[in-house]
Amino acid sequence: MSRDGGRDLLVRQAREEAARARTEPLPALTFALWRRYADTGDRQAYEGVYFERRRRLAALMLAAHLDDRPDPALDDLLWSVCDEYTWVLPAHEPRDRPVNAFVDLFAAETGHALAEAAGLLGEHLDPRVLARVREEVERRVLRPLQEGAPALWWESAGHNWAAVCAGAAGMAALALDSERLPALLPRLERALESFLAGVGPDGACLEGPDYWSYGFGYFVYFAEALRERTGKDLLDDPHVREMAAYPARVDLGGGARPAFADSSGMGAYPAGLLDRLAERLGVPVPQGREPSFHDDHCYRWAHLSRTLWWTARTPRTPPAPHDRLPDAAIVVARANGTAFAAKGGHNDEPHNHLDLGHFILHAHGRTVLDDLGAPEYTRDYFGAGRYAVPQASAEWHSIPLIDGAAQRPGRDRRAETVRYAAGHDTVEWTLDLTAAYDAPRLTRFTRAFAWRPARLELTDTFAFAGGDCPVAELFVSRLRPELGRDSVGWGPVVLEIPSPWRARAEELEVRGHDGVPETVHRVRLTAAVPSGPHTFVFTVR
Repeated sequence: MSRDGGRDLLVRQAREEAARARTEPLPALTFALWRRYADTGDRQAYEGVYFERRRRLAALMLAAHLDDRPDPALDDLLWSVCDEYTWVLPAHEPRDRPVNAFVDLFAAETGHALAEAAGLLGEHLDPRVLARVREEVERRVLRPLQEGAPALWWESAGHNWAAVCAGAAGMAALALDSERLPALLPRLERALESFLAGVGPDGACLEGPDYWSYGFGYFVYFAEALRERTGKDLLDDPHVREMAAYPARVDLGGGARPAFADSSGMGAYPAGLLDRLAERLGVPVPQGREPSFHDDHCYRWAHLSRTLWWTARTPRTPPAPHDRLPDAAIVVARANGTAFAAKGGHNDEPHNHLDLGHFILHAHGRTVLDDLGAPEYTRDYFGAGRYAVPQASAEWHSIPLIDGAAQRPGRDRRAETVRYAAGHDTVEWTLDLTAAYDAPRLTRFTRAFAWRPARLELTDTFAFAGGDCPVAELFVSRLRPELGRDSVGWGPVVLEIPSPWRARAEELEVRGHDGVPETVHRVRLTAAVPSGPHTFVFTVR
């Protein structure tokens, strides 16, 4: 593989990290850290050390690859990774088999990194390290997937697990030229077919943009490795082309995107992945920025190496004025540095939040009306306590509480499109959200968005059984609102408060996906309102 097309920042940072890895003591993955998840539900303690070790591994591998020479520190670290009790995270420990008979996301990623260390750098590694690397990858990743081994649950999943685990394991087998490869490939390709089948015809990633990079990224990395070896081209597929176009369709400009589901509103897609998709499939991709070694907090070798090898500064096509992803029920519109996005769907999506009818508003380089995205991952978040976490709850999305009721989870809690129309720079979209609520007196609720450049009209129309009904309209932001007598301002965005609504500002400290606390804000408009339409106008100054 060529090393051409590398980015200066990425290379410089990798060398800096490699120098640090050679001089600082390696943190240990102790039993005390391992048991923390089972005892308290805390994932960060173990994972922080785990990913620090992967950070050093990626840096030393990149530096050895760039310099084309041995590095004793890399030998030591590879040996230490082979010493780890398991490559599986505590949060993914299986209940139906021994932990090292299971392949999770991170075991597969680690196996891929070590296999490519052997394949790319084998001549520079001590032969004893090389032999042990090959043995451990075979034992921990390839043997549990060999023909006749019991199926793993993710092999039939329609989301990122199938793509990452199968793609990383497949790349590991290819890099090692494993004797298991002929029997392994059909099994892995069936898992990848499950991944593709879990994505609608519009190509949208319901798990959010970060999971597009993750799941679809590993699918593409494996597909290109397979094409290089066999000539078979998994990317030559209209459905795959639609999936490749997803980031451009939800792009808000300037690196911003909707943080629907468990994602982030700002972030870097792997630059090499975008360039390869633009080159191979001719799809539009978002404008990128200089890739950094630190773009991925898990320091996955697949992302970093392909960004080094594939980044080619491919010209980017400006996004269309508006996009609609009908299967995911997502609408995005852009004009003159402002953008709007909203979603329908149902309340049992992968990495689901209670957010039907939720919207965001982006203005002058900032996402003003916002989505809080992914919280810190804990055991409770993936259990019964999920919707008590603010980021996933209905109460911290820009949707109403009706007659005291919030949206409920479930696949039958659906949004139905009533009308969609779009002009050159206008979008109108109406959703029926009645099924999302168990409100005592509600008989019908529709939400209509009317977008014009620098102006969004939001019209909520309620039908109640008998008399006025209490409603609370919620609007969520990371900006502190300024409340006036008849308006609310969030920096460049102003909402005129219609009668009889009254506004109150609220704030809450939450923990982001990285575990860092942040303060978020909510404006609550309350009124007892009659059946009929109620319109709220947001203007960008």
